[in-house]
Amino acid sequence: MSASATYLTTEELSSRIKYDVRTIRERLKDSVLIEGRHYVRPFGGRKILFIWEAIESDMVTTRARGLGIPMTAGGVCHG
Repeated sequence: MSASATYLTTEELSSRIKYDVRTIRERLKDSVLIEGRHYVRPFGGRKILFIWEAIESDMVTTRARGLGIPMTAGGVCHG
């Protein structure tokens, strides 16, 4: 990520996307939110910082695509 990325704590992300902090930690992290794309662990520590621009982009892209199976070439199969 670039130096202009917006890094958020779990609590700050919760406020922006209107999901409970516990839901983010237990259900979204590592299933929808992927380390290295949507969040980082600065300095190899335990603290997690979420990357707002990546999350926001994927939320909009997922909504625009609707339901379907993502394909490797970038398309979506609407089975």
